[in-house]
Parts: sequence; C-alpha cells; structure tokens
Amino acid sequence: MTNIYFVRHAQPDYSCADPSARPLTEEGMRDTAEVVRALRDVKLDYALCSPYRRSIDTIKQCALEHGLTIDTDIRLRERESGRNSNNMEMFRKRWENLDYSEPDGESIGSVMKRNIEALNDLLRSHEDESIIIGTHGTALSSILHYYDNSFGLDGFLRIIDFMPYIVRLGFDGTELRDKEEILIVKKEFVQR
Repeated sequence: MTNIYFVRHAQPDYSCADPSARPLTEEGMRDTAEVVRALRDVKLDYALCSPYRRSIDTIKQCALEHGLTIDTDIRLRERESGRNSNNMEMFRKRWENLDYSEPDGESIGSVMKRNIEALNDLLRSHEDESIIIGTHGTALSSILHYYDNSFGLDGFLRIIDFMPYIVRLGFDGTELRDKEEILIVKKEFVQR
C-alpha cells in the first residue's frame, strides 16, 4: 500500500500579488506546527510539493523532522486564476463544467489532468512508500474529484476554509483503496 498525505497549505498572505511567491501569514507559519504534530508518528519516505512558496513552507518543518528534502513538481501547482475568479459565481461555473475557465484562467479539468499525471508518476516510482505532498485547495479538490466524481462544488466549499488540511489517500498500485482526513485547521477563506 502506498500512502499519500496531501497537505493543503496553511493560511497565505494575500497581500503578495505573485501567487508563486505568496508567503504564509504569521498565523499560517504557527499552524505549520499542527502539520508536524499530525504526522509526527507517521513514517514518511519521500516529500514532494508544488513549487509555490506557501506549500513548501507548510511542509518544510515536517519534512526536516523526518530527515527529508523536498522535491518539487510544477504540475502540482495551483490553478492559474483569472481576474475576479474567486467568487461563488465562478466557483459554480467551474465545477458545473470542468472545462470552463475565465479568459485569463485555467479550468479545473486542466488542473486535474496535470495533477493526476504527477500523482501516477509518483505512485509508479514510489510504490509501497509513505509520501507527503504539499498542495493547494483547488489542486487537491481536482484530485479528490478524479477518484470520486461526487466530490464537486460542495466538497470544494467544505475544504475552502481548511488551512492547513491533511487527507491521506491509500493506493494499491494506482487504484485508490481508502481515504482518511488527518488534520483540519479552520481559517476563514478571504475572497480576493
């Protein structure tokens, strides 16, 4: 069994306009200790992450405590957001049609495709290991939808305030066998 511990990043500082460089808030940095605590007794073999700073910073201390360096994969990055795209109307449109995107954004279907490609590559190269992956809300939601198409807008909205959030997916080869929520830290999502 391969266990993947997906860690959605802690609370980001939205005052930074560059999504790839966006740091965690001071509160978000403190909340990374919850990730360490939640995974302290888990034997982790490998750490992989989105290249975005907030995701790396969320799993960095946990990886260090397990003696791991963090590899990154650009395919695990968050959805390219268009202008004015983080509102209920846009959430609804994207989840009703996974190929929909605003003119300057990216569709959930596209996010799902690249995330699943990265995940399948990982499952083939790290079989029977326990892996931590630093990820994002929409990216993780697209993965959860891929394995359970009933996970859609309601599931996305349920986890939108979870920062950080850890969910373990257990795989036999590339087949999902089980799912378990490990950590939920509620923070209010700020529409921007």
